[in-house]
Amino acid sequence: MKNLTLFLGLALLFFVAACKNESPQEIQVLEPFAFHQALDHSENIQLIDVRTSEEFSAGHLKNAVNIDVLESNFTSEVEKLNLQKPVYLYCRSGKRSAKAAAILKEVGFKQIYDLEGGYLQWEENDLPRE
Repeated sequence: MKNLTLFLGLALLFFVAACKNESPQEIQVLEPFAFHQALDHSENIQLIDVRTSEEFSAGHLKNAVNIDVLESNFTSEVEKLNLQKPVYLYCRSGKRSAKAAAILKEVGFKQIYDLEGGYLQWEENDLPRE
């Protein structure tokens, strides 16, 4: 019985230690105001609009770079970005940026921020755009 208790205690200790060493959440979805605050108060970020070039031309966030997630070269284009810098993503409503975030996670990005509700929510909240 003592051996079982000791074994369970050690197993619990290893489990807790493993959980503490787990990396932080890699994809964070931010509501528009939090996303805006992050863009305003952060340097060294990469802001990616994953919509089509036509959507981008109709209006986009300041300093955004357009890399269409639906294009076949999306992965090769994002691989050119700096893995060490935070990446902020948005699309029209949030679906394509979620797909893009998953791809970025596979590529190796650790700090990925996705705009909840996409550009539509950004506009609805009357936040600045170009």
